[in-house]
Amino acid sequence: MLRLFHTADWHLGHHLHGVSRQQEHQQFLDWLLQELHDKQADALIVAGDIFDSANPSSAAQSQLYAFLVKAKTRQPQLDIILIGGNHDSATRLDAPSSILKALGITVVGGLTQADQSTIDWERLLIPLTNAQGEIKAWCGAMPFLRNADLSVNVVTDLESLQPEQQNTDPLISGVKTLYAELVAQLQQKAVNSENLILTGHCYMVNGAISELSERKILGGNQHALPVDCFPANIAYVALGHLHLAQKVGPNEHIRYSGSPIPLSFDETDYLHQLVQVDVKSGQSVQISKIKIPRSVQLLRIPNGKDFAVLPEVIAQLEALNLGILPGEQRPLLELRIRLEKPEPGLRQQVEEAITNLPVRLLKISTAYAGSEKSLAELIIEERLEELQPLDVFQRCYQNKYDKEAPELMNALFNELVESLQGAD
Repeated sequence: MLRLFHTADWHLGHHLHGVSRQQEHQQFLDWLLQELHDKQADALIVAGDIFDSANPSSAAQSQLYAFLVKAKTRQPQLDIILIGGNHDSATRLDAPSSILKALGITVVGGLTQADQSTIDWERLLIPLTNAQGEIKAWCGAMPFLRNADLSVNVVTDLESLQPEQQNTDPLISGVKTLYAELVAQLQQKAVNSENLILTGHCYMVNGAISELSERKILGGNQHALPVDCFPANIAYVALGHLHLAQKVGPNEHIRYSGSPIPLSFDETDYLHQLVQVDVKSGQSVQISKIKIPRSVQLLRIPNGKDFAVLPEVIAQLEALNLGILPGEQRPLLELRIRLEKPEPGLRQQVEEAITNLPVRLLKISTAYAGSEKSLAELIIEERLEELQPLDVFQRCYQNKYDKEAPELMNALFNELVESLQGAD
């Protein structure tokens, strides 16, 4: 048997409305070290978005490498695989890969070419061994795929396709082509019928997203990947990108692990978890979910999408009986307040009302009573850094043309943002 831990979307270096999450991440990493040891895991897969940005701080990078050293020191036989996500710089992740490889840590930030026309598949094929050093599975470590990765594989001449393929989106066709080749390469390695594992950092059809912290990557919603990207002979697919832990459709063996901490107030009610996968012979896997303890609470008052008047909001907050907490453990707070008219002194009123409560106020969202506008239009007190690039684009378009931006234009804008984030 092989025991595999699957996690993703760490987003080291993340800040929530200006507040660093470094302490929360450190407590998660310390907890993960202990779980790896206590459960005697044989392998750890981190399925992308290791860092929150393509240019992570030195503190975020130090946090990652300190964890890797501690993990390999405590469990020298532990196989560790890190793949690049859409938030990561492929070249930055790959830079120390040769040094980390010598320690038994495989990093695949992005695809590289063996020559001018061939992908270096060998670096994506990683043997996974048990405590006795026996190869029990082979992992195809596919990182986040950018459009440039697909250009040599996408068929642009529709007449050359089979009839059933001619209506397939070329981006999806490109992804399928890459995964099919990766699986073929894996099968050549699995000479003793070892199980096959795949990774991916992508948005799958019908995946549940967190609107404030995720985007539908690969060009927009029309490029959500179908589950048939992953062949039936794969024992487990470890996915990253979506922060809500979930399986893909009815497929128990194709899963997003979810993020280890909530990365926006939309994620306050998420169950954050680690996926333990016990890989047995004959493509048999047993999946267990390990709840990750939350070191700092995120509070949205009232919870969900509702708004309430200020006295009701404060009453709900006081009823929580939070007790006495040290500063770094005080909950991070968003208040959602319904107004009858603009209140220029609202923040001062709120701060005075909560001055003796053990919370850290990060955001006040306000809405006018009786408004029929969308939630995005209702929020009138927010800073530019609280918005995603697509939010800014859509509001500028709405302001200029007095209508919503077309879906195709949103998709092209997402594509532009992804290309800029991937640039060094």
